[in-house]
Amino acid sequence: MTGKTVRFRFDGRDYEGLEGDTLASALLANGVRAVASSVKLGRPRGVYAAGCEEPNALVQIEEPFPEPMLQATTVELYDGLVATGLPGQGRLADRPDPARYDAVHAHCDVLVVGAGPAGIAAAGVAARAGGRVILADERPEPGGSLLGTTETLDGRPGREWAAEEVAALAALPEVRVLRRTTVVGHYDDNYVVAVERRTNHLGAAAPAEMARERVWRIRATRVVLATGGHERFVAFAGNDLPGVMLAGAARTYANHYRVLPGRRAVVFTTDDSAYAAALDLADAGVEIAAIADVRRAPGEAWAARCAERGIEVLTGYVVTAAKGEGEVSSVEIGPRGAGATREVAADLLLVSGGWTPVVHLFSQAGGTLRYDEGLGAFTPGETRQAVEAAGFARGVGGTGVRTLRACLEDGAEAGRRALAAAGFAVASGHRLPAAEEEPTAAPAEHLWLVEAGDYGTHFVDLQRDVTVADVLRATGAGLTSVEHVKRYTTAGTAHDQGKTSGLLTSGVVAHALGVDVAELGTTTFRAPYTPVSFAALAGRDRGPLHDPVRVTAMHEWHVARGALFENAGQWKRPWYYPRPGEDMEAAVLRECRAAREDVAAMDASTLGKIDVVGPDAAVFLDRLYTNMMSTLKVGSIRYGVMCRPDGMVFDDGTVIRLADDRFLVTTTTGNAAAVLDWMEEWLQTEWPDLRVHCTSVTEQWATVALVGPRSRAVLARLAPGLAVGNDSFPFMTWRDTEVAGIEARVCRISFSGELAYEINVSSWFGLALWEAVMASGEVTPYGTETMHVLRAEKGFPIVGQDTDGTVTPQDLGMEWIVSKKKADFIGKRSYARADTSRPDRKHLVGLLPEDPGVLLPEGAHLVETSALPEPPVPTLGFVTSSYRSAALGRTFALALVSGGRERVGERLYAPVGADLVPVTVTSHVLYDPEGARRDG
Repeated sequence: MTGKTVRFRFDGRDYEGLEGDTLASALLANGVRAVASSVKLGRPRGVYAAGCEEPNALVQIEEPFPEPMLQATTVELYDGLVATGLPGQGRLADRPDPARYDAVHAHCDVLVVGAGPAGIAAAGVAARAGGRVILADERPEPGGSLLGTTETLDGRPGREWAAEEVAALAALPEVRVLRRTTVVGHYDDNYVVAVERRTNHLGAAAPAEMARERVWRIRATRVVLATGGHERFVAFAGNDLPGVMLAGAARTYANHYRVLPGRRAVVFTTDDSAYAAALDLADAGVEIAAIADVRRAPGEAWAARCAERGIEVLTGYVVTAAKGEGEVSSVEIGPRGAGATREVAADLLLVSGGWTPVVHLFSQAGGTLRYDEGLGAFTPGETRQAVEAAGFARGVGGTGVRTLRACLEDGAEAGRRALAAAGFAVASGHRLPAAEEEPTAAPAEHLWLVEAGDYGTHFVDLQRDVTVADVLRATGAGLTSVEHVKRYTTAGTAHDQGKTSGLLTSGVVAHALGVDVAELGTTTFRAPYTPVSFAALAGRDRGPLHDPVRVTAMHEWHVARGALFENAGQWKRPWYYPRPGEDMEAAVLRECRAAREDVAAMDASTLGKIDVVGPDAAVFLDRLYTNMMSTLKVGSIRYGVMCRPDGMVFDDGTVIRLADDRFLVTTTTGNAAAVLDWMEEWLQTEWPDLRVHCTSVTEQWATVALVGPRSRAVLARLAPGLAVGNDSFPFMTWRDTEVAGIEARVCRISFSGELAYEINVSSWFGLALWEAVMASGEVTPYGTETMHVLRAEKGFPIVGQDTDGTVTPQDLGMEWIVSKKKADFIGKRSYARADTSRPDRKHLVGLLPEDPGVLLPEGAHLVETSALPEPPVPTLGFVTSSYRSAALGRTFALALVSGGRERVGERLYAPVGADLVPVTVTSHVLYDPEGARRDG
């Protein structure tokens, strides 16, 4: 800390702190005990830890920009900070975030995670041998555990050695030191993701051009995890009260921040580490009323030091309860087991239930864990990746007390092994600083809970308000897996990911079941290690560099003619072509009339196109589609629907048979990549025996859809060598020919219900084809909005708009497309389920508002009653598509309605604002139900 005073506001009150404080240390310095409240029970909660393992002190920064769900222990204090305590959940900002978020890719020979003693030693060995090294640590200052202790190296404070050593490493050309950088995920092939906090510690003074957070995507040849450990607590009555704190955290506040978290303290411990904390706090001015040690024999040297200071040590004792109104005012202690208890006045209760190595990243990397009896915790075992743990992260010490010298030596050796494995020659003899003599530690004892008759306030997970009583309820219900108990109770599912509660939960479950913790195991450690903002993951919006824009060969023509565009996946598709004085409604109605009464053209190049080739291509497509594709003749086209295994519609499109062993599959624009991925998944994982290859050819073809009664005449002029009559060129067939002198494949397909052709040419000639079509007569260009109106009039659904993942082909009125001849296809068995044939399933229907001028909003719900009762109101379904129709001379809509087929002719109501709009249910085919216009 610099000593510079900064001012901040918390919960509406003004305070002062020192630069270098965290919000937590500043609040403790100002006597603020209750920082937040618990999520379910609303109990007051205070600062419990000193780092990212904090389960209680959740806050929201209000200024300069709202940031919810932050831990007060990780928020660096700055002048003008405004924050509030949270009841376990945050609030989203009601204005755009002005901050920038960046990402960077980096490569290194050795990545060291954690700048504590072991990590600094590992990085020092690797860096001085010439390796490219990245040293990442989540704190602003290096040192790790040294920051919270009075330990010395080479006769000076350990934090000073850490600062000078890391500064020397940072000066080396092949070394990167990343401060305020949390490694949040470890993936295959040593791909590591870290998040660097860059400006929140500067507050409003942060330069505008500096990103608030930066995501580091690192590829490392070797990874050394020197992540240290988290102290855990014990479950006893009232262990969540403000004033109860982890012993190591209180030691950090006293030594590093020069803050006393209380005036009179009781210490409750299961190992020797809390003695060092008690003595440091006593030196800082805290009165230590008593140390309750569950063991019969603590470390002799520690007990002697306490005796010298007049501190009472009670061996074989436990804390049975923390008491107080809103915060700790007294502590009840007594002999372990049976015996009279006594109450000790205290405003601070320090707890140490042992230390747990931080194995999250090792486990994410695919490593196995093994139980260490000495630590009473799980430590790293074997892993398939080039990663290893060092220092206390792998349990060095083995008795619950980290030994500084052992951690330094273990870190240096890990650095040598990592660099040697990366192909470097590493000289021995790297000098390590001399550590002070440490007292011999006595074995720790592992206590998970203090037994009592009522476990209602024996908290196991402070963030989720999970008590021992909740865990016992889960095991009493027959749950024996810690994974199942986690989901039953929600223990370990909050933003701290069970850093202090995970192993404690396992211990309580093991106690309840009468089994060993080693046998029970732990829950799965998943990324991210700490919460990551969506903004950081998304990064800066850099336009096409952030999300690539795809355009068709005709794009510049559309731009020059004033088209407005909409995004379809990454494609820019013409939306509509307004003429001077036209709004969207007028332009779309004009384009619709041209397609229905004259001739119009659309750029359809964005449709997904997949080449499916191989001797088993027909068999493969029969399995993918609900209808038969193997009977399709060369030269013909068939419409098809793909479903998921649950029978719900996944995608639709046409299948064109080019040869006996070759098909061209078309997909919806936005689903092209997903369909190709779907095909590859089935070929690679379920049907590897099929001889089939799938290739995306979307960009290879430019497509013009020529639509309308005059389309045949226009095509005849453009392709004089093509016979275009109904007999010579029937519906759902294709022909190779020349159009406007360009080699083309012409398909007789219609998505409008009108006479239509799709002309496909190499994308190199797409613009030339389009210009030839436009020059052939009065051809009206139309966009996607008109396409939607035309297809909706015919009741043609769009997957993703008229479906929502719960719709079968039968729900869409397409029973005819589900083959009854095929032995099997994806989704077939699901149609035998009673649920998929319920008469009250939502069916696709048409809706006609009684006022033909009313346009229903898409998403509007439908109800039966003309007078809305008090909510909740049962809904029958919702509007999926809604348009004004030139052909119908009115508005109309498509909707998914429960039991829709049986409701044709009924009146329903759509709540729109404060009104209920009456609508009549009709068939979903509202225009040309006989299909007479298809052939002109």
